[in-house]
Amino acid sequence: MAMIKVGDVVARLSYGKDIYFKVVDIREEQHIALLRGINVRIFADAPLEDLVFPSASEIREYKKEYIRKYNECLERIFYRREVEMNRLKRGDSDENGFFYIPGKVLHVDGDEEYLELCLTTYRQLGIEAHGVKLSEKDQPGKIRKLVMEYNPDILVITGHDGLLKNRSDFNNVEAYRNSKFFIEAVKEARKYEPSLDDLVIFAGACQSHYEGLIKAGANFASSPHRVFIHALDPVFVIEKIAFTPIDKIVSAKDVIEATITGIKGIGGIGTRGKLREGLPRSPYD
Repeated sequence: MAMIKVGDVVARLSYGKDIYFKVVDIREEQHIALLRGINVRIFADAPLEDLVFPSASEIREYKKEYIRKYNECLERIFYRREVEMNRLKRGDSDENGFFYIPGKVLHVDGDEEYLELCLTTYRQLGIEAHGVKLSEKDQPGKIRKLVMEYNPDILVITGHDGLLKNRSDFNNVEAYRNSKFFIEAVKEARKYEPSLDDLVIFAGACQSHYEGLIKAGANFASSPHRVFIHALDPVFVIEKIAFTPIDKIVSAKDVIEATITGIKGIGGIGTRGKLREGLPRSPYD
C-alpha cells in the first residue's frame, strides 16, 4: 500500500468507509493520522493501518452526492423566498415598493476551509456575513470582543467536534473534543447579550453536546442524536432566521427542515426572525 501523506483523501476500514477524510497530520511515533471530514464537521484520528484510499470514481460519487444535497437545499430556499417575498410585496408598485434587510451574521469557525465555504454560500444567499477563523479552544476568551466589534444579529460558533474514542458517556462534556469550548463561548456571548431574540446563536459541530449548548443559551445547536452534521448546516439554519420577518416567530421544526442533516443533527427553540422591511425602495439603489 502507498504511504499515506498529509493532504490525502482516506476512509476508515473499521467504520465501513462511511466518511471520507482529508489527512491533516501524521503522528509517526504513535502511528496514527489526524483526519478532517471533507464535508462533515468532524475531526478524528485513526491508526494508519485502518486507512484506505478511495478510488477516483468513489471520490467523484461521494462529492456528487454532496453537491446534490447542497443544490436541493438551495432550490428549496430560493423557492420559499420567492413565495414569501411575493406575499410580503402585497401588490405595491415598483416605484413605491418595499425593500428588505436580512439579519447580519458573525460566523466564528475553527476550520478555515469550512469558513470560506460558508462565506461563499452566505454571499450566494444574499446575507451580509463576517467570518473569523478562530480555534475552538480560543473561542471562549475572544467571543465577547468579536460580538462587540461586529454587532451581529446572528452569531455562529462552530468548527470541529466529536466524541473521543472509546467514550460513550454522552452526558459528560469531557467526553467530547470541543463541546466545552463551544458551551463556554455561548455563555460568554450571552453575558454580553442575554436576549435570545436580540442575538440569535447557532453553536456546535459534529456530535456536539446539544443539551449543554441549549442550556448555555444557544437558540440552535448540534447534535441531538450525536450524529455528524453537514459543513453547511449552520448556514441553512441562519438563512431561515435571516430572511424571516422580525414580527414572526420561526418554529424549530421549520428551521430543522431547511438543513441537510435534519432533526437528528440539528435542534433548537422557536426564535424571532431578523428580516426588516423598509419603504420606499430608492430609485438609485
